[in-house]
Amino acid sequence: MKTFLHVGCGPARKDLTTRGFARPEWSEVRLDIDPAVEPDVLGTMTDMSCVADASMDAVFSSHNIEHLYPHETPLALGEFIRVLKSDGFAVITCPDLQSVCALVAADKLMEPAYLSPAGPISPIDILYGHRPAMARGNLFMAHRSGYTKRDLAAALLRAGFATVTARARPESFDLWALATKSPRSENEMRDLASAHFPL
Repeated sequence: MKTFLHVGCGPARKDLTTRGFARPEWSEVRLDIDPAVEPDVLGTMTDMSCVADASMDAVFSSHNIEHLYPHETPLALGEFIRVLKSDGFAVITCPDLQSVCALVAADKLMEPAYLSPAGPISPIDILYGHRPAMARGNLFMAHRSGYTKRDLAAALLRAGFATVTARARPESFDLWALATKSPRSENEMRDLASAHFPL
């Protein structure tokens, strides 16, 4: 049994992560800053000291790093590396500012970009955080930074990951990155990406 740390899990469980992590051979440990979502571990991305060094086979982080201030991102990515085993990897997804800003440049800041289970999402929500959730008092939803594909890959390499591949999905306004703690071949990265990136 392999174990992945589901960072910033919110209410989601492993069936809402990736096809690879949803498989029976993966066990999930849920970590979140919000006690209301009943995580296995209560903590923050920038201080996961409650998770032992080199104890996880993988880390999954979906739409979390944009909630950090830019100076906090290296701390969080350093924590991801610390908790990973030597052959571990991280899968990270976050908004794609390049595709979102194309809508802003077209003067569509407040127009719905897509319909989510939480309702219509406009570029302003992707840039700064989901307005209805924040209006209800959940300020954990505020966004404090953002990335393009190139900048996300560069941030992961600067943090110390050995091999990184990233994909932008302009139609979904998101980025997906896969970063490994130790060097991997192009074929290995392709296989990991096919298991964990959206189809």
